[in-house]
Amino acid sequence: MGVRSMHFFFVAIMVIAGISFSGKNVVTAQTCQGDLQGLIKQCAQYVQKPGPIVQPSQGCCSIVKNVDVPCICKYITKDVEKIISMEKVVYVARFCGQAISSGTKCGSKKY
Repeated sequence: MGVRSMHFFFVAIMVIAGISFSGKNVVTAQTCQGDLQGLIKQCAQYVQKPGPIVQPSQGCCSIVKNVDVPCICKYITKDVEKIISMEKVVYVARFCGQAISSGTKCGSKKY
């Protein structure tokens, strides 16, 4: 497994852990509608902190269109925010046609 693959695997684990064990509430991936594993697999490279904002792939967008992004945003922890750019998450969601209303909180930030 290459370094890039290992990094994506780490991101996937962090996101799942962050969503599964969020503060006082134990949350499962089923709480928010959509394919969380597909989201991680198809979109992780577009929301990582390092690097510029880039347009997501059609594969990423097809998953994002069927995910409850505002719900997922509620469960993003500070640990996840260390490796995932919330600005990129919102960019990808909006690029793919998800309506993120002004003032929506995603992780610790409002957009």
